[in-house]
Amino acid sequence: MLENIKEGMEYTADLTVGEKDTAEHYKSGGLKVFATPGMIALMESAAYMLLRQAPLGLESVGTEMNVHHTRACGPGARVRARAVVERTDGKKVYFKVTAKDEKGEIGYGEHVRYIIDPEKFMSRL
Repeated sequence: MLENIKEGMEYTADLTVGEKDTAEHYKSGGLKVFATPGMIALMESAAYMLLRQAPLGLESVGTEMNVHHTRACGPGARVRARAVVERTDGKKVYFKVTAKDEKGEIGYGEHVRYIIDPEKFMSRL
């Protein structure tokens, strides 16, 4: 299955920012703006779902995330996160991730996921 992961594959995840997505709610800040942890989660979800979708159907865990949150947006904003496969190295998949709202970019970065066997992974906990 890993040979089916190709450079340039992409997936987009989106959400409308709600009160539970704000920095105030996450306690990562005191304002009602889209929280950095929420943006990161949406970016990671896009990468995860890319690997989960048919025909891949792969299970993976996130191992690295490096992002820049470049602009704020508030509740009601529609945010789209896109993950694009940059390359693979064995069981590691490297992604470029971006997030945008209606006005443009709000964040970008890199994300790494590792392909796992769920049973083997969970047996080690």
